[in-house]
Amino acid sequence: MVSNQNNLVKPSITMEQYKPNFTKSENKIYDYIQTNNQQVLYHSLTELSEASGVAEATVLRFFRKLGFKGFQDFKFLFAQEVTVQGSNDNDETYMEKIKKNMVQAIEDSYDIVDMDILQQCVDLIEGSSDVVLFGIGSSGIAALDMQTRLMRIGKQVSVITDPHFQTMRTASMNEKTVVIAISLTGSTKDVVDSVAYAKEKNASVVALTNYVKSPLTKYSDYVLLSSAKENPLDSGSLVSKVTQLFLIDLICTGLTIKNYDKAEKIKRDVSDNIASKLY
Repeated sequence: MVSNQNNLVKPSITMEQYKPNFTKSENKIYDYIQTNNQQVLYHSLTELSEASGVAEATVLRFFRKLGFKGFQDFKFLFAQEVTVQGSNDNDETYMEKIKKNMVQAIEDSYDIVDMDILQQCVDLIEGSSDVVLFGIGSSGIAALDMQTRLMRIGKQVSVITDPHFQTMRTASMNEKTVVIAISLTGSTKDVVDSVAYAKEKNASVVALTNYVKSPLTKYSDYVLLSSAKENPLDSGSLVSKVTQLFLIDLICTGLTIKNYDKAEKIKRDVSDNIASKLY
């Protein structure tokens, strides 16, 4: 059982993070909670079991798998979340909804960042001269942004967004290589395959992802979690990308702090050089 980080993480976020690894029965429980979040607050364990069509023992194991002591522990925290979300937003404009979703995604991501793991990732990247960024599609754009950020503070990295090139690059990796794999779902097959090859070469892997357990995290030494709820039709949304950029900003800022004088000098040099290209 994984501890629910002292109950600091919202139950809905925890469920989303573990969803890719749910069994058929666990998906029934999840679906029922998602569509009946108000009713769930008034259910007993037996009532939830009957309503979702799953045995009581399975329901109890479901919540313990998520890190809760039991259904009551989950229900107490979920009640607080549902109450906050229960305000009427029917009159919101799409501008207001987008703003709220983006702010909420950042706040939720902030709540689940493990500072110890973040610092370990910063130290790992700082100590390596062979840092490679893997990302495909929308996550590839985030990887390119991370490369730009790191170049501005004097950290030379390579970014590869083509699956075939990723595979070829792994051939020259070794125990001194650090791979930063960016994938919201952690299930992008090409990225997972490339990371698996990197692990065969004893490279260290840092995953920036949305889910605690996924094919990607199985091969990762360090996992930094973001939080952005995204259905398949919204894949690549800006809200999701913002949470990836939030994690990237944390890493880059951590590296800047570790090498402040050098980073500041390089940033000034970059600014001076770029200034000549502006009217």
